[in-house]
Amino acid sequence: MTDDLAETAKRARTYTITELCREFELTTRTLRFYEHRKLLSPARRGWTRIFSRRDRARLQLVLRGKRFGFTLTEIKKILDLYDRDNGRMKQLQVALPMLHAQLEVLNEERNVLSETIAELEASCAQLNRMLREHLKAGAVTGQDQKATEG
Repeated sequence: MTDDLAETAKRARTYTITELCREFELTTRTLRFYEHRKLLSPARRGWTRIFSRRDRARLQLVLRGKRFGFTLTEIKKILDLYDRDNGRMKQLQVALPMLHAQLEVLNEERNVLSETIAELEASCAQLNRMLREHLKAGAVTGQDQKATEG
């Protein structure tokens, strides 16, 4: 019986905009923007937004989707599928190819970035060698000039 009460309380848990902002290190403006884009749908008590566990879970998915490089429109498309008939299965069927495609994009970006880093490291090494040679030649030339002037 106590477990049932705890589970009911857990499901009934709500969050204020301030609590979610602190937890996810976001601004209130960001959460209001996500609400405006219909990614979140908090209840209202007067002017106060009351976020549900569902809103919190959707916010986690929005942030994960953004980290993966998806647009808010793409994220909303995936999230909204959950609410339809057989939504969970449809959501998985739509999300999986999108995730694979994004993974390919990120892997390609990583390859390009790795090549760029290697080129940059080679350039730094070359410039360091040139600088050392120049300083070495300058030190010799400087000593020679002092000897001839003196």
